[in-house]
Parts: sequence; C-alpha cells; structure tokens
Amino acid sequence: MSATSPVRPVLPPDIRARKGSAPLVVLTAYSTPVARLVDAHCDIVLVGDSVGMVIHGLPSTLGVTMEMMILHGRAVVRGAQKAMPVIDMPFGSYEESPEQAFRNAARLMAETGAPAVKLEGGVHMAETIAFLTARGVPVMAHVGLTPQAVNTLGGYKVVGREGEAEKVMADARAVEAAGAFAVVLEKVPEGLAGRITEALSIPTIGIGAGVACDGQVLVVDDMLGLFTDFRPKFVKRYAELGKAADEAIAAYAAEVRARSFPAAEHSFPDVVPVKK
Repeated sequence: MSATSPVRPVLPPDIRARKGSAPLVVLTAYSTPVARLVDAHCDIVLVGDSVGMVIHGLPSTLGVTMEMMILHGRAVVRGAQKAMPVIDMPFGSYEESPEQAFRNAARLMAETGAPAVKLEGGVHMAETIAFLTARGVPVMAHVGLTPQAVNTLGGYKVVGREGEAEKVMADARAVEAAGAFAVVLEKVPEGLAGRITEALSIPTIGIGAGVACDGQVLVVDDMLGLFTDFRPKFVKRYAELGKAADEAIAAYAAEVRARSFPAAEHSFPDVVPVKK
C-alpha cells in the first residue's frame, strides 16, 4: 500500500537552507491529533522511534518495528500540513548494508508519504547515508548519544567529553560529507555542540546539547509533562498535563461511583421534549 500526498511546503533543501538563520523548532508526534497541534508551531515533526517507549511501553527503542513506524508515520503525515515529517528508521532496518537501508527507507517514504528519514550513527554509517542520498532518500543524521546503541554505549549518558570529543566531531563531519541535510546532536556537551555547529554547513538540532545548535527537538510527551515520573535534565516542562489528567480521571471515577455522573444533561429522555 502506498501513501499519496501533494508536494509539501517544506522539504529537506529548505531545512538545510535554514543553517545559521532562525532556529529550527522540532517536536515528536505519533498520532494525527498531536501532529496537528505540533504542525501549527514547528518546522519539523519527528516520528521518533521513541514511540516504542512513549506509546507502547517498551523498555527501549530496540523493539520498535518497521510496521510500527509506518503505522504512526501515516498518522502523523495526515496531521502535518505545514511542518515537514521525518520518520526514524528502527533498529535493525538499516545497519546490515546500504542496500537493506535503501529498501526500508524507500518503504517508509512510499507507505507514509514522509519526505525524509532519520538514522543513527556517524562515521560507520556515512557510506549508507551517501548510498541513500544518491538514490533520492533525504537523510537526517543522529550522532552523540544514539539510543539504539545504548547497550554498546553503556547507558543513556553524555557522549563527547574529554577523549570522546574528537570522535563526535568526526561523526558529525562524516554525515555532513555523506549528504545528510541536518544532524541531531543528543546529550553532547554544550561547548562541543557549539563547535560542531560552527564547523558544519548543515543545521544541527540539539536535544540536551545546549543553546548554540541551529534548532532544538524534544519528545512532545516529555515537554508537556505527561509522565509524572520521568524528568531528564535536558527537558523543560512547559505544562504538567500528566498531573492534570490524573486529577481529571480521579474526579470522573469519584462521580461515577457516587452516581453523580452522568447527570440529566448528559442523558437522553424517553420522550423528546416539544419545542415551543
């Protein structure tokens, strides 16, 4: 099954051209209603593989499948009319070979209508990024903390301190040279992120990487405070919807048990009242 969509108002070359200008605003979305909310204010809406943890309750992103990304990708593309959708390639869908990566990236784009994909990795993924971009697949890269490699990295830690700094810089330069139109810097020290941003000709999009990046991305559920027990340092909560939802659900439950809901105004009488 293929998705059909008109040419979008914002495409990867437009994002690349934003280097050094007004900061790019990026949030995740996994559903049509949230995509519509994000669309009104953002430049990019990212269908992140974080959907596995946020929506499906998985312990990490490693269990996310192509089918999940396609399902949520379609939903987001339906809701995003202005912002550019980008879809994460899930773990195991691109690492084996450039050919495997192309097959799965082409499937994501064809079956969702999204104009770009995102994949994790630096120097070791440069050949794959070049292979994709040469064949019409725009790629957003992702270096620093790469959650799909969390077991190799030893946890969700800051990447790029001391001796690691040059490796992260090399990763960023490699994905730029391979043709990525932008690169996410995750949990990279602020000074290093600033140096990378200055060195590259493509936009950097930070998450836990400081203010010097060309844009910022957050998981929308995190910044809305939908999780009451999850508060990473790099997330600013702009609302506490989790607390508000808990209070609303508690009030509903209390009214149901007290038989005060539904009230007369929420019910239908046996006889239709005659309008005078």
